[in-house]
Amino acid sequence: MKLGFVEFIKVILIGIIEGITEWLPISSTGHMLLFDAFIPLKMTEEFKEMFFVVIQLGAIMAVVVMFWKKMFPFGYADKKLQIKKSIIMMWVKVIVGCIPAGVLGLLLDDFLEAHFGNALTISLMLIIYGVAFILVENYNKNRQPKIGSIAAIDYKTALIIGCFQALSMIPGTSRSGATIVGALLIGVSRTAAAEFTFFLAVPTMLGASLLKLVKFGFDFTGAEITALITGMIVAFGVSLFAIKFLMDYVKRHDFKPFGWYRIALGVIVLIVSLISKNI
Repeated sequence: MKLGFVEFIKVILIGIIEGITEWLPISSTGHMLLFDAFIPLKMTEEFKEMFFVVIQLGAIMAVVVMFWKKMFPFGYADKKLQIKKSIIMMWVKVIVGCIPAGVLGLLLDDFLEAHFGNALTISLMLIIYGVAFILVENYNKNRQPKIGSIAAIDYKTALIIGCFQALSMIPGTSRSGATIVGALLIGVSRTAAAEFTFFLAVPTMLGASLLKLVKFGFDFTGAEITALITGMIVAFGVSLFAIKFLMDYVKRHDFKPFGWYRIALGVIVLIVSLISKNI
C-alpha cells in the first residue's frame, strides 16, 4: 500500500472512529467496516482485517493509563512491597470473564469474519442491540442494582458477562454494548458494568490483536507500519476523552440514547445496503 495524504487522513479518521466507538456501546468494528464500505482504505484485505483489530490496542492503552491505580496491584509503602489482594482477585474475575470469548475466538474467528463482516449483519446487530438497550433499561427502571461495584462481582457473574462479551464477535454487536447489556440484565449497576467492561477489554483485545498479528505475520511495509502506529496513537488520544465522557455520563443517565442511535444507524445502513444491491 501507498500512504499518500488522502490515505493518511483516512487512517486518522479510522483512529478517531475507533477511539470513540470502542467504549461507547455502538460497535467500533461495525463503524470501521461501514466507513471502509463507503470510503475504502487502499490496503490489502489481509492487512485491513488485521488493522481493524490491532488498532484497538491504542484504545486499550488509554484504559490502562486512566485506570492504572485500580489495575496495578503492586506498590510500595514504608519502603516495603505492597500487594493489593483486591486487585489480584479482580483480575482473576476478569480472566474468568475472558474465557468464553477466548475459546470462541480461536474456534470461530475466521468463520465469523468470512460470513458476517457485511453491511446487512452490521445493520441487524445495531438494531437488535439498540432495542435490547431500551428494553433492559425499561426493565431496570424501578429495580435497584444488586451489584454496585466491581468488588461485588463474583465469579459466576463474571462468567455470565463474559458469555455476553463473546456475542460481540459478530460485527455490529459492540463488545462494550454486549457486556453492558448482559451486566445490566443480571443486576449490575451502570458504573460497575462500564468499569468491568473496560477491564475485560484489556486481555480480550490483547489476545485478539496477538491472534491477528500471528495470522498476518510480521512482514510489514513502511507504509503499513506508519498506518498502524498512526491509527493506534489517534485511537489512544480520542479514547481518553471517550472513557471520561462515558464514566461521567453513566452516573447521571441511562443507555437509552445509545439504543436509539443504534436503531437509527442500523435502519440507515440497512436501507443503503438494500438500495445499493438494486442499483
